[in-house]
Amino acid sequence: MEDIVILDVIATGHEESFIHIPYAIIMPHHEDNNFSAPSEEHDFSALLFDMDGTIFDSTAAIVKYWKQLGKEIGVDGDHILETSHGRRSVDVLAIHAPHLANWDYVCKAEGQIPINYGRDAVEVPGSRTLLDKLENAGAPWAIVTSGTRPLVTGWLDVMKLAHPKYLVTAEEVEKGKPDPACYRLGAKRLNHADTDPGQILVVEDAPAGVRAGKAAGYKVVALATTHDIGRLREAGADWVVRDMRSVTMSRWDSKSGKVRVEVRDALVV
Repeated sequence: MEDIVILDVIATGHEESFIHIPYAIIMPHHEDNNFSAPSEEHDFSALLFDMDGTIFDSTAAIVKYWKQLGKEIGVDGDHILETSHGRRSVDVLAIHAPHLANWDYVCKAEGQIPINYGRDAVEVPGSRTLLDKLENAGAPWAIVTSGTRPLVTGWLDVMKLAHPKYLVTAEEVEKGKPDPACYRLGAKRLNHADTDPGQILVVEDAPAGVRAGKAAGYKVVALATTHDIGRLREAGADWVVRDMRSVTMSRWDSKSGKVRVEVRDALVV
């Protein structure tokens, strides 16, 4: 077995198909915090998931992408990376290379990331199990991401993860996260635009995404997979957990249209 080191993530194990790649998230601040809050169960009408850092972590692939692009446009890749996570590529390029900040270019460029750097992504523990349960039950869920459609479908294909019936991608909203429009559009596509906002659950890893979910009025679980816990708390997350293993579906009631979600081992505050 070989070790794949991805910034804060260490992936142990290697499989050709990317199915069930085992890995453990090693975040220094996890050891300094108490993840032992009592288990809670809540009923939700719809679940909205961010993608990168929430369902899987493609940090290493994105680092390579931005560094290569930085060379092409004459901008230090590390400088770009300081503000790129959780933001749409078109918004990042608008700052560093305005002539490339268009959807034709961005969709084409992002569509190549899973093809060129597919081996650099790893699953967030628990994500495959949760998404499979939701999909098999027919429960309402969607992916709401700062990535483009070619990037999203490319990664889901490479990782062999469940494809939701509904997506909200970067090119479909005027403003990216932390603007709440993307999450509101996700709820609308699930026919829950007029549902009590407290009945919608957002699962995120980035402070900008947490702010977007909270600005929409939704409940937010933040996964401490890529960002400092303090920043996730400051963004307003209702719960902060280590990874998706702490977020599970305990029941789907097709009559009421409610998903019962258990959140366990959350941060004690």
